[in-house]
Amino acid sequence: MRRRSVLQIAAGAAATTPYFAWSPRSFAQEGNSKNDRRTIGVIGAGGMATGNLNAARQWLDVVAIADVDAGRADGFNKKFSDGKADVYDDYRPMLERDDIDVLHIATPDHWHTKPLVEAMLAGKDVYCEKPLTLTIDEGKLIRKVQKQTGRIVQVGTQQRSTFPLFVKALAIVNEGRLGKIRQVQAAIGGAPTSPSIPVAEVPSKLDWDRWLGPAPAVDYLHLRKDKATFTNCHYEFRWWYEYSGGKLTDWGAHHVDICNWALKLNGQTEGPTSISGTAKHPVEFKNGVPQQDDRYNTATSFQFNVQYPGDTEMIIRNDTRNGVLITGDKGRIFVSRGALQGQPVEDLANNPLPDDAIAKVYRNMPMEFNERKQHWANFLYCAENKVQPISDVHSHMEMLNVCHLAGICARLGRELKWDDSIEQIVGDDEANAMLSRPYRDGFAIEMG
Repeated sequence: MRRRSVLQIAAGAAATTPYFAWSPRSFAQEGNSKNDRRTIGVIGAGGMATGNLNAARQWLDVVAIADVDAGRADGFNKKFSDGKADVYDDYRPMLERDDIDVLHIATPDHWHTKPLVEAMLAGKDVYCEKPLTLTIDEGKLIRKVQKQTGRIVQVGTQQRSTFPLFVKALAIVNEGRLGKIRQVQAAIGGAPTSPSIPVAEVPSKLDWDRWLGPAPAVDYLHLRKDKATFTNCHYEFRWWYEYSGGKLTDWGAHHVDICNWALKLNGQTEGPTSISGTAKHPVEFKNGVPQQDDRYNTATSFQFNVQYPGDTEMIIRNDTRNGVLITGDKGRIFVSRGALQGQPVEDLANNPLPDDAIAKVYRNMPMEFNERKQHWANFLYCAENKVQPISDVHSHMEMLNVCHLAGICARLGRELKWDDSIEQIVGDDEANAMLSRPYRDGFAIEMG
């Protein structure tokens, strides 16, 4: 059978077949034939890309790798291509190659928007890691270009493809078991601090200027102390507002997403109206700008209250059990990566969900795997069939705007009023100026 016909059969089966139960020939077997495999170009060859390609390698051949760290690129090439893929220090030549079916962007956060926009304009479908943007205005551009080009973009929020936990929780919501939602809570943990990190010699295989890219030019910092590594580069970039949003966009991109999805599925579709709260930072801030440049600067502890129309609120906090708590006027449930709990869950023993409840939440798309592998299967299915994936850029930015607003609230230390219809902060010019950031000369987005 041809791949397209197999995928169409699988899509039809999803409406009536519980997850993980499929016909003998299904998406799992697609890619076994060399002619059925897709080619992929990888932008950013660190740990996240490694984990993703481990999950999806049965369907994909890595033919091109772009990374500003030659050591990472070479190691990735050996692991996934036996050293045969083309390696670049600049991703742009990959956009011009007709022999690349899809792209994967797994760079630091500040390097997501530019290659994603340019890839869509070049006619590529993309699996891009979360959080999709560094700012709210970047999200506006991504959504505009996606609508303009029609390209398929899956965001790497794989909780949307975790059936026994998060999708099942959302099915409980979708079936009305909680009633009207009064509160959603995203508990995402705190962030680390660092000592003063000294300027260090840039590793020989790292192009530091290109790693910084659109961000301001600064020195490379690195310290190894008590078996811990502190830096403003690989992995630890997420604790610097210059390149990320700390826990608010790192874990917030997962749990705030589930909160937002629950509200939307329950028919509570209006966006937030305000955000207030408190946050503690490891450095002093003035007018939203950190006053020290030699240590981590994102919020280490916080609690925010996001108000929605209809007397509904979202709480984002660091100090309780990691997970999502959804409270309605008929009951409440807690869901995390290790648990699904609450009276409405226990009630399923005597009043189970309809057979198609989870399939409906997953928009009747194939559900053969779980978590990260399923998320990739969904992306490849949607790229093949030209339908929106389960974690599309539009729903992602709806929730990521909340995370970014929390970051602005944290940095300025005051309540923000939000007009969701125009995506602007009301009556606060200083806060509105933080909806975007300038790109460094030489790293502007190339709009074609």
